[in-house]
Order: sequence, then C-alpha cells, then structure tokens
Amino acid sequence: MMKTASKINDAVTQWSGEHGLPEFGCISDTDFEAGFNQAMRLHAVEIDGIAGAVSPATFKTVIVPLELAGQALSRVSALFWNRAGADTNETIKALERKISPVLSRHNSKIAQNRKLFGRIDAVWKNRKREKLGTEALRVLEKYWKDFVKSGAKLNNKGQKRLSAVNQRLASLGTRFGQNVLADESGWCLHLADEAELAGLPDFLRSSMAQAAREHGAQIGWAITLSRSIIEPFLTFSDRRDLRKAAFSAWVARGEGDNDNWPVVAEILQLRDEKARALGYANFAEFKLEDTMAKTPWAVWDLLMPVWEKAVARSAAEAAALGAMIAEAGGNHRVEPWDWRYYAEKRRQRDFAFCESELKPFLQLERIIEAAFAVAMRLFPIGFRYRPDIGAWHGDVRAFEVLGSNGAVCGMFFADYFNRPSKRSGAWMSSFQGQHKLGTGRMPFVCNVMNFAKAPAGQPVLLSLDEAKTLFHEFGHALHGLLSDVTYPSVAGTGVAGDFVELPSQLFEHWLTTTQILGEFALHHETGEPMPKALLDKVLAAQTFNSGFQTVEFAASALIDMAFHTTGAIADPMAFEAEKLAELKMPREIVMRHRTPHFQHVFSGDGYSAGYYSYLWSEVLDADAFSAFEQTGDPFNPELAGRLRQFIYGAGGSADPEELYKSFRGALPTPGAMMAKRGLA
Repeated sequence: MMKTASKINDAVTQWSGEHGLPEFGCISDTDFEAGFNQAMRLHAVEIDGIAGAVSPATFKTVIVPLELAGQALSRVSALFWNRAGADTNETIKALERKISPVLSRHNSKIAQNRKLFGRIDAVWKNRKREKLGTEALRVLEKYWKDFVKSGAKLNNKGQKRLSAVNQRLASLGTRFGQNVLADESGWCLHLADEAELAGLPDFLRSSMAQAAREHGAQIGWAITLSRSIIEPFLTFSDRRDLRKAAFSAWVARGEGDNDNWPVVAEILQLRDEKARALGYANFAEFKLEDTMAKTPWAVWDLLMPVWEKAVARSAAEAAALGAMIAEAGGNHRVEPWDWRYYAEKRRQRDFAFCESELKPFLQLERIIEAAFAVAMRLFPIGFRYRPDIGAWHGDVRAFEVLGSNGAVCGMFFADYFNRPSKRSGAWMSSFQGQHKLGTGRMPFVCNVMNFAKAPAGQPVLLSLDEAKTLFHEFGHALHGLLSDVTYPSVAGTGVAGDFVELPSQLFEHWLTTTQILGEFALHHETGEPMPKALLDKVLAAQTFNSGFQTVEFAASALIDMAFHTTGAIADPMAFEAEKLAELKMPREIVMRHRTPHFQHVFSGDGYSAGYYSYLWSEVLDADAFSAFEQTGDPFNPELAGRLRQFIYGAGGSADPEELYKSFRGALPTPGAMMAKRGLA
C-alpha cells in the first residue's frame, strides 16, 4: 500500500449520483490516493474471504464472489484512469507514476494467491460435474487461464520475480505515455504571417487560430501535433518547408528530450522474460493464445499477402504523385511530408472533388445525430441528452440510453474536443460494465476524441476520416451499452483482442450509406444535403490512396509482431530500421505509429502483439456488412436482431468464432476486406 494521510472521500468509491453515477463535481485530484488505498484494502479482505472459505469449491462459492469482488477498486480506477487520459495535470501524472506499480503489486498478489488458485483449480477440475452453461464455462475458463498466465503455478521465487517484472512494466508504460504526451502538448509552431497559410481552407485556419489562443498567443495561428490539425495541414499547405517541419516533429514524438527508445528496449526485454517464465517461446505466443488468430504464424499469414499487394499499389500511387510534381515544375522526389498534399491534388484531379468540399457537410453535431440515428434504426434503443448531469470536464456531454420500454438502461458520456491535458487519439472506456448478478448493473460508457474546436459561434467541421472515427468509437460504445450477459468479466468489450474491433469497424460502414449521408450530411450554412454528384464521387473514391493507407497501418502491425516474436532487443531503433528494410518499406511512407510513440503497444500492453487485430476484424466487418448489402437494406430488421444478439450483446459469453457463425452462418475469407481496400 502507499502511505498517505489524505482523508478518504467516499464519493470516489460510493457513487450516489442519479442512476448510481459518480458525482464528479465532489471529487478532487487529491482524493484518488486515499481512495486507492482504501479500495485495495477492501479488495484484499474480499479475496482472503473467498480463498479461505471452508465451503466446497463450486462455481457459486468461488467464481461468483470473485465476479462481484473489488467494486470499490474498479470505481476509483475507472475515475482515475479516465482523468489520466482525458484531463490530466501534474498532480494526476505524479500519482499515475506512483500508483501504477502499486496496483501491479496488488494484482500480482491476488493472481499468485495459492489458496485462491487451489479453489479455482478445484472448480475447473469439477466443471463437468457442475453442468455449467456456456457463459459460465467461459467465465471459469477465463479465470483459470488468467491465473495460470499470471504465475499461479510458479514457485515462490518465480512468482516474486514475475511480480517485480509486472510492476516495472506498469511503471514503464506510464513513463512511455507521459513522454509522448509531453512531446504532443509541448510542441507548437506559431505562424504570424498570412503567407504561411497558403493553401489552407477556412476551417483549418479557424482551428489553427483557436489552437494558437489555447497555447497562449493572442494573434496568429498554430500548428499542433493534434491529428485534427496536423493531418489537414499536411494535406493542404502549399508551404513545403512548413510541411516538413511539422511532419518531422510529428514522427519524432517520443524521441529527443523525452526519449522512449530505452523505455521500449526495457519493455521488450521484460515482456520476453515474462513469456518465457510462463512457458511460452515469446511474448506474441503468450498474448495470442486466447485470440481468434491463436498463433503469430496465423497473423503473418494474414498480414503478408495484404502487405505485398499494398506495397505494389503504393508504388503505383507514388509514381503518379511523382508525375504530378514533375508536371508542376518540381524537381524533388515524393517525400513523406509531400504525400498527403499531392494525393489530395490527385484526388481533385481524378475524382473532381477536394477533401475540403466535404467539410461543410460534415458538422460534428450532425454526425453525432447520425451515429445515434443508426443505432436507433438497427436496435430498439434511444438517447436523451442530459445537460444537467456533470462530468470530468465542461466539454463532456451526458446522455441517458433508453431501452425499448423507454426505461434508462445505460449512460453514455462523450468528450469530443482536443486540449493540452488530453492524450492524443480516440478511445472508448467504461466507468461501469453491465451484468445481471444480484440486482444487476447498467453500463456507464464514454467516448473520448480529439477534434479541434472551432472559434465561438462557428460549427465544428470534420473530415470524412474524423467522422469515421466518431462512428468507430461509438461502435465500441454500443458494444458496452448493448451488453446483455450475466457475468461482469465477459460483458461488453471483454472479448478476444482480435474480435473487439469488429463492432466498431462494422459500425463505420453505416456512415457512408446513401441513407445516412443523404439525411445528415447537410451544409452548415444552407442546410442543403450533400449533392448526389459529390456523394457519388466520395463513394467512388473510397479505395483512393489505399496503398498508402494500408502500408502505413500494416507496417505498424508487422513491426509490432516482429518485436514480440524476437524477444529482448538491445537497440529497438536499429531493429525497426532493419525490419522495415527487409519488408522493403516504401521510402515515401512512414509507419502510422512509429515505435517511440506507439501507445497502443507500449503505453500498457493492451494491443501489444495485437495491432494486427484491426485488420483481422476488418475481414469480419467487411463480410458482416456485405450481409446487409446482399439484402438491399442496410437496416434489415432480421439481420439487425441477430447482430445485436450475437455481436453487440453477447460480449465474451461464447467463443467468438461461434458467435460470428451464429450471426453470419460461416466464417469469412479475406476477399471482402481486400476488395473493400481496393487490393483484390
């Protein structure tokens, strides 16, 4: 435990707001440390009671109490880690560094409790005698495997070392993330001359002016490392020198003063040590055992054919961009800071529309309405805005989720705007998951994004990619909100790592249906719908630049897998360069997430040896949406019912392959995904 004299604020762990929500306004930054200490003590007492019980070890006497244990710790953790990601400060960051190894030590102590594992093992050995249902068996198997993979079968020396490794990994993951945030929030290029804005559309100028104010400048504009600013800047800026400067800073996050390369080296060494101690050849095998892919070789078999086609496609794209440069009188090659700029010029030429033409039709408020509308048409649910329910920041919006009977069955929080206190990217998380044990529990889910704010009185306009991001994260949110299971550990997104992206990526498809764009893609000034001619061009151009997009993603996935099948690597920077050279990485393209800022993989291990899962899930989502297309109705009621039952509602209550086959009838092949990307 941590030593602290702080007074305990019950609001951290005993939520008494409407619907059982936390009262965010009653919780201060200094309340978390004492809350963690109290919650860990309570959890330890609960665990000791379960482990030391004299009753026979059964699912009801061991697993069910474990499912309900640790509520106070879950609550303080949910509140704190949300703050750490979405609205941090020096107090929160200091506690983040302090609490990470303490929590790891607490969890290791539970996972290596021999008496507790003995009771779990007894239930596992007698599982046939208990005649458990499918969901209960999945929960039992999850506990048994998790304990084994946490060192329950190791000797005392092995358990002690594994606990130390886990604590160190927790600290390193925190340092990695804080280094990236320091680079992202600390870099800003102020522009004072109108000439430096050459080529930039009005929406981007407005966002950059707002960013300048947020970074302390009363006049001018600012380029920041927020994707909502830097990607459109690289796309539209005529100033090649500024594109190079901004791009160089963007890809260098996690290097220099906030150097993550040594952090990566130690993380890889410790992950390899952990995997080998537990009997696995490498960390990738350890992570993939319980996924749909099962082995690293299955991942390579998926990635390499896609990689080869994408590299070939990108070579043709690069040649076309090079020709454009030459035609314009340029005498330079295509560089990484040139690609987006000339690709946009090519899009305008070949498809007769500019990305900036879409922005006036993609208002944030309308896209939010569109996401809700899709959910309501597919599933019998509703949403009610509750501006009177506060949250962790003034920008956050709260919505009640309504069931088919009109009763509140969940809460959804949305935090859309970029700020220096928020880490980059977009994500979904839960304050509370759904389950039916005892009196049951409704889900509290949040989406966090990083859209650039518009100046006061102006609408926030999104790119098509940003609109897809909103739909993507809302798909994750629905996975949590529509969960309909008995046990907490398999609720919502508690599924195999390469299945978890299916509900989110699938939901993206509805954004670009003619029904949704026709109804919600309305011009922010005239209210007119997007012209059919423009809509047709957008749909026709969906595979445009797909070589580039696939290469930058697949390179990250391949390097992730290479790191975690190799083991300890003394010089990750050299290793990254060597592997990219072996893959014949196009010199004009950079990994979507270079290693020193690859937060999916190194700021915690959620997607370590798992970044491929986006592509794996894309195989599933392309096939799943084709089922709707084949009916001629993207909202086909019969299919939507199966979708809710077996994909969005089932969580991890059954094997993901069986769930998918129950929805679709059979497992897919990569064909639909390759065609969707234009690589077939």
